[in-house]
Amino acid sequence: MTSRLKGLVLAGLTSSTALFATNASAVEIEYWQYFFDARVEAMEILIENFEAANPDITVTMTHFPYADYRTKVAAAIPAGEGPDVVQLFYGWLNDYVQADLIQPLPADTFAAADIDENFFPMVQAMKDGDNYWALPTAVRSLALFYNTRLMEEAGIENPPETLDEMMAAAAAMTKTDSAGNLTQVGITAGMTAQDHHWWREGLIRQFGGEPYTDDYQTVNYNTDAGMQALEFYTNMFMGDNPVTAIGFMDEPQAAFKAGRAGMHIDGSFRIGSLNGTRGLEWGVTELPATSDGTRSNYSSYWVNAITTKAEGERYDASVKFMEYITSDEAMQIWLDTVGELPAKPSVGMTEANANDETFGPFIRGLEYANTTKFANESGQRQVLVEMVERIQLEGMDPAESLAVAADAEQAILDEYYSE
Repeated sequence: MTSRLKGLVLAGLTSSTALFATNASAVEIEYWQYFFDARVEAMEILIENFEAANPDITVTMTHFPYADYRTKVAAAIPAGEGPDVVQLFYGWLNDYVQADLIQPLPADTFAAADIDENFFPMVQAMKDGDNYWALPTAVRSLALFYNTRLMEEAGIENPPETLDEMMAAAAAMTKTDSAGNLTQVGITAGMTAQDHHWWREGLIRQFGGEPYTDDYQTVNYNTDAGMQALEFYTNMFMGDNPVTAIGFMDEPQAAFKAGRAGMHIDGSFRIGSLNGTRGLEWGVTELPATSDGTRSNYSSYWVNAITTKAEGERYDASVKFMEYITSDEAMQIWLDTVGELPAKPSVGMTEANANDETFGPFIRGLEYANTTKFANESGQRQVLVEMVERIQLEGMDPAESLAVAADAEQAILDEYYSE
C-alpha cells in the first residue's frame, strides 16, 4: 500500500470514527402533539431546522388523533415513557400540573419579565409566580369564513359586517329539496366545534353580558344577555326559517370544506386545511358586530411544555428545542403553514401580517378577544352541548335549559376551586 493510499484510508477511518462517536453521543428527545395535518407539516419543518442547527440533538415526533391524545399523554409520562416536550391546550394546564406531567420552564432561560414583555398578554395564564409552565408558538382567534362562489350565486356583494347582515346572507344561501330537507346551509352550527367559544365570549358579551365573574370562577350567563345570546344561536336552526342544522354533514368544518355551507365560524388554524381544497373558493372576515358596532371574540392557544420525563441531557435538549419553537422564526413558519397567529407582537403585528387579506381579520380580532380560563375545558364544553340538545331534542324551554347549564358548570368550577 502506498503511503498516499494509507493516508487516505487512515483519514477515512478517523472520519468514520468521529462520525460514529458523534452519532453515538447524540441526544434523542420525543415531541408529541395531536394529529392535524397542517400542524404536523409545520412541526416537521421546525424539527428539520432545529436539527440542522443542533446536530447533536435528534427530535422524534409522535402524533395521535385528538380524541385519544390526552389519554395517551396521561398514561405514558408517569410510566417514564412518551414525550420530553408535549403540546397541550392552554385550558388543560391545571390538569397537567396537578397530575405532575410537566415541569416549570427554567427561569434563567425563560425569564418571566422577558416573556411578559415580548409575548401577547394572554400567555400570562401560563405563569405561576415567577415561573412559566408552558409557552405557545401561536395563538388563535375566531373569524367568519365565507364561500365566495355561494355568495355570488345568492347575489351578496360583500361579506357581512353585522349579525343582522350575517343572518340575511345565511338565509339567501340556504337551500332545501322538495321535501324541505336542507341540502345547503347558510351557516354551520355545532357547539362541539368552535360555537361554544363564540357563544360564550362572543355573543354573550355582544348582547351586553359577561359570561363569568370572579376571575372565571363564577358563572354569570344565566341572565338576560345570556338568554338573548342563546335565542339568537338556537334561532339559526330552530326558527321559522332555519338556515342551518346541527350535525349537517356530521361536522361544521366538513360542510364548509365540501362547499355545502355558505359561512363557517372557525379559528385561524383552519386556514391550513382549507388552502388548496379543490373547488373551494373562500374568503375570511372579522366576526360580525352588533348593529351598534359592538364586537367580541375568543382567543386561545396550544402551548408546549417540558414533561417530568425529561431529565439530564434530555432535559437540556428539551430546553433548547423549546427556545427554538417559541422563536420569531418558528412563529412565522407556523403562521405560513398552519395559519395560527404568532404569539409575539414582534411577528404578528408586522405590516405584512397585520394587513394580510387572510390573516388580518384574525389578528385584528385579537384586539377585542377574551380568553376563557377553564377549570375543565372538555367538561365545560359538554355543558353547553347538552344545553342546546335539551332545547333541540327534548323541547325544553330555553330559559330552563340555560339555568340548568349554569348550575352544572358552576358545580364544575366549585369542585375544582375547592381543591
